[in-house]
Amino acid sequence: MKSAQPLILIVDDDAGILKVLSLRLSASGFRIDTASSAPEALQRVKSETPDLVLSDLRMDGMDGMALFEAIQEDHPALPMVIITAHGSIPDAVSATQKGVFGFLTKPIDKDQLLRTINSALESAHQQDDSWRSAIVTQSPLMNERLNQAERVAKSNVSVLITGPSGTGKELMANAIHKASNRNEGPFIAINCGALPEQLLESELFGHAKGAFTGAVNQHEGLFQAAQGGTLFLDEIGDMPTTLQVKLLRAIQERIVRPVGSTRSIEVDVRVISATHRNLETAMEDGEFREDLYYRLNVVNLDLPPLRDRPEDIPLLARYFVEQSARRHNPKVKGISPGALHILAQAAWPGNVRQLENVVEQTVALSGSPIISEGLVNQAIANQDRVIPSFNDARASFEKSYLTKVMHITAGNVTQAAKIAQRNRTDFYKLLNKHDLESAQFKISPKNTAQNHKKAG
Repeated sequence: MKSAQPLILIVDDDAGILKVLSLRLSASGFRIDTASSAPEALQRVKSETPDLVLSDLRMDGMDGMALFEAIQEDHPALPMVIITAHGSIPDAVSATQKGVFGFLTKPIDKDQLLRTINSALESAHQQDDSWRSAIVTQSPLMNERLNQAERVAKSNVSVLITGPSGTGKELMANAIHKASNRNEGPFIAINCGALPEQLLESELFGHAKGAFTGAVNQHEGLFQAAQGGTLFLDEIGDMPTTLQVKLLRAIQERIVRPVGSTRSIEVDVRVISATHRNLETAMEDGEFREDLYYRLNVVNLDLPPLRDRPEDIPLLARYFVEQSARRHNPKVKGISPGALHILAQAAWPGNVRQLENVVEQTVALSGSPIISEGLVNQAIANQDRVIPSFNDARASFEKSYLTKVMHITAGNVTQAAKIAQRNRTDFYKLLNKHDLESAQFKISPKNTAQNHKKAG
């Protein structure tokens, strides 16, 4: 989390100027980081995002304005003040038109410098970032994704969010909606892998009265319900191919036709989709339409697994303790450093969702105000006994079954397909889906000879 003292990154290829400005600003209560070139400054920003950048305009190689434009790519809200001995009104006008907060000339007046910096910091704090408040992070990697999300939110393009299960894809989709011009409209989410095909079609597009058995009333679909807002299609990779055609038409033509109806309805909806599957592999296997993939994947946001953002584990743990304590056990006030250390060392294959489950369990069971190491160890051990989701259980069974029949047939796909009562093409698709290859199950001549020798 950010320190109470704002961090100022000073960039200048003059070591004397760097020293003077560092002393002045540190004496005024700021934390200071320095860089002697623009490329070095970009590396500093990646390591820890400052609250403000104070940069010289004229530097060898990459100058101050080029640095500003590069920083804006990933940090559009980061304020920057330019300083130069070659200041002029045209330079200042050009810089401020491009988004630079302030423009100071050397020799720098100390009071003017502090006024400009404080004004820039105050302006930055006043910017509304409530759109991302549900995503708890201090990870540079995750903040980079959020900056990308903010940039794309203002457009109306389709976004595909990818990443492992439990990384917060729906939270990111909702954040994009809140940062968009559609934020006053509805945000509606549906899991495309959780419903059978007929029900999913009816949920998305609606149905007419009498369209099928049980359709006793007309039903408005989610495309209509999300009018003027955002429709989030989670686990889009699990959508049946027959429905993918109808979805493509709805996105391209902005019309939907309810099941059993002859009437088409215009819709104004932004579609954000998500999947943990590799859709490119699914396309190769004929399980996902290529034209739909490119329609959905105008912009791709790939969310990192929790193991790639370890600095977020203590932050998230404390947040979940606070949230869970309100709901389940108000006497819990915190978590011990040792317990946090255990959490930080865990693998978290279930990502943020698994971490939340572990913390919620410890809060519910805690008999003291501070969650202990023992409770955390017990909760992590119990995760192995937690019932998985239907999709995860099905995938686990499929892989286990395929592995077993491939071992039985020593990698002979034709024989394995016969045992499974699937045609050879479908069986190959299943193997590819689970990253299994026939070669890994074949018995080598060397192993066979050794087995005969042992048997003799």
